[in-house]
Amino acid sequence: MRIIAGEFRRRKLLASPGQTTRPITDRVKETFFERIGEGLVDRKVADVFAGTGSLGLEALSRGAKSVVFIESDRRAFELLRQNVAALGVEGRSLSWRTDALRSSFRPKGVDPFLPFEVVFFDPPYRMAMELASDSPMYHALSRLARETVTSPDARLYFRAPEDARLSLPDCWTPVGTHGISSMAIHVFQKRGATS
Repeated sequence: MRIIAGEFRRRKLLASPGQTTRPITDRVKETFFERIGEGLVDRKVADVFAGTGSLGLEALSRGAKSVVFIESDRRAFELLRQNVAALGVEGRSLSWRTDALRSSFRPKGVDPFLPFEVVFFDPPYRMAMELASDSPMYHALSRLARETVTSPDARLYFRAPEDARLSLPDCWTPVGTHGISSMAIHVFQKRGATS
């Protein structure tokens, strides 16, 4: 696993062995970021279910202003911190070990990192397939849309299996889907701030 383009191009990243996380392949990541284009430059990013940080670190390499990484798995989190240190981006990022399904999405003392303008949301596939209006993930997505968490024009990129039928809270409006390999990246625009 490596950084594809930008400031840290070709730098290798540590990845979790086994089934703890589902790293995105270099080819898929390249296609995905080509489709985002210049939409990351000077943006504040949240990488939710970050794993070892592949998406957020790619965003920093391509000009994102800052990234908050959210990951609960101990092993993945330690590798994430090593990747952040290896690239020397501690000042432009925050690695937050917390459960995304219960998170406020507002780490204390880091107001310069908020509100998020771009959100990568990359849950385990089984969770994406179980997304329903009474699920913890549905409620987490509602909290993510609060005006103190995301900007009024925030974009959400949700990675899921290609056959997943996502039904997000009304505060997120679908604006497109990118089919890549056996997965889909669903793009949502924030409809309006919630309190």
